[in-house]
Amino acid sequence: MKKVVIHNFYHLILKYNDYSEEDKEKLLYGLEGLYLTLSKLILIILFAIVFHIEKEVFFTLILFNIIRYTGFGFHAEKSYQCLITSSLFFIGFPLLFQYIQLNKTIMCLIAIGCIISYFFFAPADTVKRPFRDKKIRMIRKITTIVIAIIYFICIMHFNTSIANLFLIALVLESIMINPLFYKLFKQPYANYKHI
Repeated sequence: MKKVVIHNFYHLILKYNDYSEEDKEKLLYGLEGLYLTLSKLILIILFAIVFHIEKEVFFTLILFNIIRYTGFGFHAEKSYQCLITSSLFFIGFPLLFQYIQLNKTIMCLIAIGCIISYFFFAPADTVKRPFRDKKIRMIRKITTIVIAIIYFICIMHFNTSIANLFLIALVLESIMINPLFYKLFKQPYANYKHI
């Protein structure tokens, strides 16, 4: 089904525009990425509806993607790996936090641990997108830490159910930038060093 959908959109776009071979490759790559993202998102939303955690998943996705934008992190090489990890993270964590009640002290300690991990590991690049520029890496690191501190403040001041969402986003990003997570999936870490 994936190939059929991508093929149809690809030829529909080519029908009305004239592209170079390089632009056609980029278009095909972009369409595949869009398809995978949308299909994964639809599946996550369906799981969220089944478990009655739509709001939690929606806000977790937003909060995570804000910090992910600067901290970056692991990207699965295969779409099934991405689907499994995304489902476990974005459904599993909000579901888990409905049954686990952490007090503010524990939440703050976990958040501080995440901030420390950002200091050491953010931003985490990939083979396809290494961060060569030292200045950009530093800007991303500082921005990620600032966002994490804002999340930490929110954790301290909001009620537990909202604070949980900020904490989940911090924890997920900490996992995604950790070298051990890269190692688990046999992917190289700190790719800018190997260029």
